[in-house]
Amino acid sequence: MEVTYIQTPIGVAELKGDKNGLASVTVLNNKKPIGTIPTELKEAAEQFQQYFNGNRTVFNLKLNPSGTDFQKKVWNALLEIPFGKTISYLELSKQLGDVKAIRAVASANGKNPLWIVVPCHRVIGTNGDLTGYAGGLHRKKWLLEHESPAKQTTLF
Repeated sequence: MEVTYIQTPIGVAELKGDKNGLASVTVLNNKKPIGTIPTELKEAAEQFQQYFNGNRTVFNLKLNPSGTDFQKKVWNALLEIPFGKTISYLELSKQLGDVKAIRAVASANGKNPLWIVVPCHRVIGTNGDLTGYAGGLHRKKWLLEHESPAKQTTLF
């Protein structure tokens, strides 16, 4: 498994992956040396730079996260949340077919190993509040503002 660190506007991100795909992306609260990016992670690093520069709204990477079947089902549903949009945990549970599974859905969301790529930051409370986020609520707020439709420009 290859590892690299990249600087983002909201902290250093650790990328892990290999020829089978990107396995994890984690934002760190401490500094790490930014060094050479392994070949297997160059495309991911480039796409992150494009995202933070405002030139990418969807990641196009081979993904290989570890998780249970249920977690992967939730993470796949997260991939369907459009850039600049949010969804509540309750709505996500309904989409997955079981409103009673809201706690399990929230737990799977919190265990998402692919920060930003699988956009768990787009899931909010039913009342619109920013709720728990492994990267910290200040980062969730920043990401949602970064993706805000008010910041986007029309290309035609």
